[in-house]
Amino acid sequence: MAQFILNGEQVTTDAPADMPLLWVLRDVIGSSGTKFGCGIGACGACTVHLEGQAVRSCLTSLASVEGKQVATIEAMARDAVGQRVQAAWREIDVVQCGYCQSGQIMSAVALLKSRPKPSDEDIDGAMSGNICRCGTYQRIRIAIKKAAGSTA
Repeated sequence: MAQFILNGEQVTTDAPADMPLLWVLRDVIGSSGTKFGCGIGACGACTVHLEGQAVRSCLTSLASVEGKQVATIEAMARDAVGQRVQAAWREIDVVQCGYCQSGQIMSAVALLKSRPKPSDEDIDGAMSGNICRCGTYQRIRIAIKKAAGSTA
């Protein structure tokens, strides 16, 4: 039996301890906002927050989240920074196909929580593991700066 806190709610599951958190979220709990992209931690589509840090849920075992706080894209509507990022995403019209965007937003929120006024280098570093096949990287940078309250 594993227990962790998902988006502020206690979760108990009897899923195998070595099951990737991504599959626990999607297949066991039924939370579909976190996306499967590559399964090897290279694309960032599955990014969630573990104790406030952006992590790849496809590489994070259920055992490693035991007793810890996990936040997914579903929680960002209740998070002040998440709200600012989502509003900036809409205003800048970042999304094209949208598949990678939950992971992009999760990485952006983690960045802004650790560096409220990020430089271009900070943004590059934080977002480098998130792939957007539609190539919306410029709009992502502009949206992050907008969410940070700085000019694009």
